[in-house]
Amino acid sequence: MTIPAAIKKTVAQLRASLNEHNYRYYVLDDPSISDAEYDRLFRQLQQLEQEYPQLISSDSPTQRTGASPLSEFATVTHEVQMLSLSNAFDESEVLAFDKRIRDRSQLNAIDYLAEPKLDGVAVSLLYQKGALVRGATRGDGRTGEDITQNLRTIKSVPLRLQGSAYPELLEVRGEVFLSHAGFKRLNDEQRKRNEKLFVNPRNAAAGSLRQLDSKLTAKRPLEVFFYGTGQIRGAVPDGQHSLLKAFKKWGLRVSPLAELVTGARGCMEYYGKLAGRRPRLPYDIDGVVYKVNDRQLQIELGNISRAPRWALAHKFPAQEESTVVNSIEVQVGRTGAVTPVARLRPIFVGGATVSNATLHNRAEIERLDIRVGDTVIVRRAGDVIPEVVSVNLSKRPAGTQRYKFPRKCPVCGSDIVYEGEGIVARCSGGLYCSAQLKQSFKHFVSRRAMDIDGLGDKLIDQLIDRKMVTDPADLYALTAEQLSTVERLAQKSAQNLVKALQRSKATTLPRFLYALGIGQVGETTAQQLAGNFGSLDAIMSASIEELIKVQDIGPVVAESIYTFFRQTHNVEVIRKLLAAGVEWPEEKIEVDLTKRPLAGKTFVLTGTLDAMTRDEAKVKLQSLGAKVTSSVSGKTDYVVVGADAGSKASTAEQLGVDTLDESQFLQLIADN
Repeated sequence: MTIPAAIKKTVAQLRASLNEHNYRYYVLDDPSISDAEYDRLFRQLQQLEQEYPQLISSDSPTQRTGASPLSEFATVTHEVQMLSLSNAFDESEVLAFDKRIRDRSQLNAIDYLAEPKLDGVAVSLLYQKGALVRGATRGDGRTGEDITQNLRTIKSVPLRLQGSAYPELLEVRGEVFLSHAGFKRLNDEQRKRNEKLFVNPRNAAAGSLRQLDSKLTAKRPLEVFFYGTGQIRGAVPDGQHSLLKAFKKWGLRVSPLAELVTGARGCMEYYGKLAGRRPRLPYDIDGVVYKVNDRQLQIELGNISRAPRWALAHKFPAQEESTVVNSIEVQVGRTGAVTPVARLRPIFVGGATVSNATLHNRAEIERLDIRVGDTVIVRRAGDVIPEVVSVNLSKRPAGTQRYKFPRKCPVCGSDIVYEGEGIVARCSGGLYCSAQLKQSFKHFVSRRAMDIDGLGDKLIDQLIDRKMVTDPADLYALTAEQLSTVERLAQKSAQNLVKALQRSKATTLPRFLYALGIGQVGETTAQQLAGNFGSLDAIMSASIEELIKVQDIGPVVAESIYTFFRQTHNVEVIRKLLAAGVEWPEEKIEVDLTKRPLAGKTFVLTGTLDAMTRDEAKVKLQSLGAKVTSSVSGKTDYVVVGADAGSKASTAEQLGVDTLDESQFLQLIADN
């Protein structure tokens, strides 16, 4: 059927008009038409698309909800890792952060973008040529879940970017949240349906984003603010503050409270101002985020583990409440660590109901002199594990007894031994202790390790108690028939778990190393081992001397790794896992940059080059071992000066730093 040109034109005009009104309403907070008028335009577009379905496009305002529920979420690999943030809890830590940045950059004062730290859920959205093509959760920072259908239902998420000045490919990061009003409305609906109420807005937002049916997500009043980028192909502003302004022009909603400040003093003034406004804000925040404004300097500063050096989360003071200790118990962890825990009369604190709080170790119990029946102050800050801060001795009941730390493991009866001047307590039972065995399994299947979906704590407990598994490799021999005999695991769930186990076999070497639970080996150390040795065989056969050569691996960690791979039972489990089909792609061994021709040389790029972009020039220099910085100092070796160069060229002249024009720069690259 031929579609009249007038109809095509009307549909295009309606979409443009609705997108513009969405932009004015959600991004500018300046609506220009009534809700009734918007609904009239929306229904008109719906009717035309129903009559001419050939005109329906994925970025139409009518296409926010998916057609049918998903069976499961697909996995997304983040090309640029989604990092978490280092935390500060007092002014001294902010001062230290600012000093580190100034020392590394050799600048006297640093400009920061300060903005509220929303208590929501981090997400990533990918736009190609302005159209939304994918949305994902943060996951473990390297891999997340594809929640595109659910993110499309959020009305403040543009399905197509505004204007035309955006990059060809733009990945934006943001925080999805529920406002106080939205949270109340959601719980009112839950109450009417006699369904379980949500504890807090953050949990409600997280649960809403993980609905397999996007129609359910669409009913939740989710909102979003965008704050950063992932992968980019095209030009974006050099400053974090300018980037947020560009976001707003492109239709991406940003926090109206973000400000550009200078130095630690500017950060602290902003923190104080926002802390005063916090009770009146329409949504939850748990602190302030400071980011170095210069995006080039961000790149130079780089990252540590899973956090950037150029950003800091300054948390608001922890929330504290009073409650009563019902009992004191000890928990046994994967490494045998015995940790005392206070079982509390449930209390709502820091946005969650708390019934357990860590007591850290035997020394902390003795310091507090905490006893069963005591009234205590419990502190909870953000995602930090709740802890007992103090005991109210004036309310201590008569006849209470001092707590005696057990001498035997409460799980297996083995002796408890002490390390670190008697502070760290461990069960000596090893894998004979079912608690340690269970925790080892739980670590192995966790999201950042083998990522086996559906294998929860209670199911692992049952599998071990029923002796269906004795080591992690046994998991891969389980059948759906065997699993369906486990309590509360139906045939369909058993089949899904077997599929999840099969999927987990395709992993990476760093994940596999981390999953093994080697003492002292976290995710970062696992990455470094894989990058330096390239294969599991090379790591297993490495000497202590070879291991110590790896960055950040000292004698204690090297000894732990070396000893682990010389235990016969550990090697047998690894062989069983490989025989079961666990595999990974070949790792690329990292090349020693100190042996490259421009190693030790520092360059600064200024102005425009004809032969390549400055980013391309930077990549070429770095591939030759050079360091590229954003500011000229006495330690700079060369300043590459292109057309329309700024003040960096004159600064180089004043400091006596060598300059290269484009032809000299290209010759230098060619020579090396």
